[in-house]
Amino acid sequence: MLLAIDCGNTNTVFSIWDGTEFIATWRTATEHQRTADQYYVWLTTLMKHRGIEADITDVIISTTVPRVVFNLRVFADRYFNTRPLVVGKPGCDLPVDVRVDPGTQVGPDRLVNTVAGFDKFGGDLIVVDFGTATTFDVVDTDGAYIGGVIAPGVNLSLEALHQAAAALPHVDVSKPDRVIGTNTVACMQSGVFWGYIGLVAGITQRIKAERDRPMKVIATGGLAPLFQQGDTLFDAFDEFLTMHGLTVIHEYNKDKTLEQ
Repeated sequence: MLLAIDCGNTNTVFSIWDGTEFIATWRTATEHQRTADQYYVWLTTLMKHRGIEADITDVIISTTVPRVVFNLRVFADRYFNTRPLVVGKPGCDLPVDVRVDPGTQVGPDRLVNTVAGFDKFGGDLIVVDFGTATTFDVVDTDGAYIGGVIAPGVNLSLEALHQAAAALPHVDVSKPDRVIGTNTVACMQSGVFWGYIGLVAGITQRIKAERDRPMKVIATGGLAPLFQQGDTLFDAFDEFLTMHGLTVIHEYNKDKTLEQ
């Protein structure tokens, strides 16, 4: 069985893949101080709670937080006796090309989303990931990553608004009943929700115009379900697109090893 780990700036997702489907998925806060032993106790406690007895033989990691890699490597080696694949590191190949400016380092999460998007939906895609940052990844006809856009994330924008304006409270992200708010919270929720719908609409339209071809828009990330109810802007939603991409990359590397 495969343990897929997607470590973002805010949350880390662990999923167990049995070769056919994900049998369990858990989310925890990303903390670079967390040790290998703490990861193991946390994970096995949740597995026991769900009654899952998984013989994990492989581990793959995608992370935008370099400081967590060491402890996750130790976690995989110590408790599962395996050397994990780490996306973006030597020894982990991708089934798609990366065509960007020389010397540019592309975030592993964006590469994984590209692989997953192409595998599930084909080429000519715009993958919108609602995470700590809101990213737009452009996938070429042949599945290559060819660039994208990075904008501030939804929660990041709300937190900045709260911290910079003393009179404005901290509010949760949700779809307001009306565009015109009649109280402070409703005004802020409308500004963030419909503001991001406008942001996505504007950027995706410009990408399509620049590419001069039809393109599908795929939404993913922790806040993707919120925006699913907001507009007909997206062609598909997949909250766990990144996890699917990790299974594809793992399978690609396993097949290459068998060929050798």
